[in-house]
Amino acid sequence: MILYREDVIKLTLPIITEQLFVALMGMINTMMAGHIGKEAVSAIGMIDSINNIFIAFFSALAVGGTVVVAQYIGQGNIKKANEATKQALYSSIAISLVITILMAVFRKPLIGFLFGSAENSVIINGYNYLGITLITYPLITIDLVSNGILRGAGDSKTPMKISIVMNILNVFFSWIFINGFSIGNKIYLKSMGVTGAALGIATARTIGAIVIIIVLLRGSRIIQLKKIKSYKVDKQLLRSIFGIGIPASIESLLFNGGKLIMQVFIVDMGTIVMAANTVTNSIANIFNIPGNALGIAATALVGRYMGKSNDKEAEKCLSYITKMAILLLSVIGVLSLLFSRELASLYTTNTEIINITTSILRINAAAMLYWPLSFVLPAGLKGAGDAKYTMVTSIIGMWIFRITLGYVLGVTLNYGLVGIFLGMYVDWAVRGILYVIRFKNGKWKNHVVIKNKI
Repeated sequence: MILYREDVIKLTLPIITEQLFVALMGMINTMMAGHIGKEAVSAIGMIDSINNIFIAFFSALAVGGTVVVAQYIGQGNIKKANEATKQALYSSIAISLVITILMAVFRKPLIGFLFGSAENSVIINGYNYLGITLITYPLITIDLVSNGILRGAGDSKTPMKISIVMNILNVFFSWIFINGFSIGNKIYLKSMGVTGAALGIATARTIGAIVIIIVLLRGSRIIQLKKIKSYKVDKQLLRSIFGIGIPASIESLLFNGGKLIMQVFIVDMGTIVMAANTVTNSIANIFNIPGNALGIAATALVGRYMGKSNDKEAEKCLSYITKMAILLLSVIGVLSLLFSRELASLYTTNTEIINITTSILRINAAAMLYWPLSFVLPAGLKGAGDAKYTMVTSIIGMWIFRITLGYVLGVTLNYGLVGIFLGMYVDWAVRGILYVIRFKNGKWKNHVVIKNKI
């Protein structure tokens, strides 16, 4: 018991540090956009609701690589872990390139269809922002898959270091491109507003992808990417990787597609509400950092124990991680009750936006008590290979409760953005109950991702 607790802490602390840094940098970026104007922050929030679908999709796809590598590491089969690394990375990059091309072709009609009721200035900014950020999808994929593989091998410090550097560069370049650069009366770079924000992100992601590939080529403690010019499809490995990655990706796509529909509801509520939604989500992402980090650790550690065929330790480890997440998020929830207005005020001076954001954050404080049951617990179930159950459960929660109830409360009953978020909190509760039932009955242990010995 002491051993896996040490493993949890060792793996999780760097992830928390990394995610805290990422969220803080994202928070600063949103603040910079907020000071351009409410149209800018609304456009970025609007387009990020699309970008986040694909980022979450690539992240879910990376879970397959994480689990397979973790289970081979659990077996002590380093050769297969390295082979799985190449299979996961190359196949994911190919998928991301196809998505990038399709998005480049259809971005204008897509924005018009989803957000046609938004103000014209918001739409124009959105076109520019998406046109630049979609080019970085393959770079995001490289980063997510590589980081997932390293964590599956037990190395969370390397992704942390690279992510911290990348996000510092993101803020630096975004500030330069958004505000311009001049010395005295001589202007070296003109202010580019929302376009500058997109260029800052793209520049940082390019550097981050290059660095993580160099790390894999040189080799981490265990994992190394070899013979990058030669690639042969390994159907058995891809079957194992996509056996986890595809259900997780479908879950992510449908789940975040539901979130996009909610964003469409929000667009019809006006620019003020759109801006409040962006600010609320930015702050909530900060609050969820410990839970997200523990979820990532749960996938890797449960996968490793299942690779050793030690399902009892996998169960104890997942139980411990989930309880730790509940404790940490409960403390954060109490603090958010006290400082919600002050946090909202960091983003804007607009009183309406601050009031809406504050109201939602106070309700969110209560929902954080059971957030880990809806997110951390299923992350561990995926580590065991139980991806199909989590997929079905997530889809049920999103499409029956979050969308339907959110629409009724937010639009039909006119509770606005508060109603939309209330639908989401009910979704969390329902899914949390279903995941607890699954965990208790033990059926998640019956899945076999890789054979015990290769």
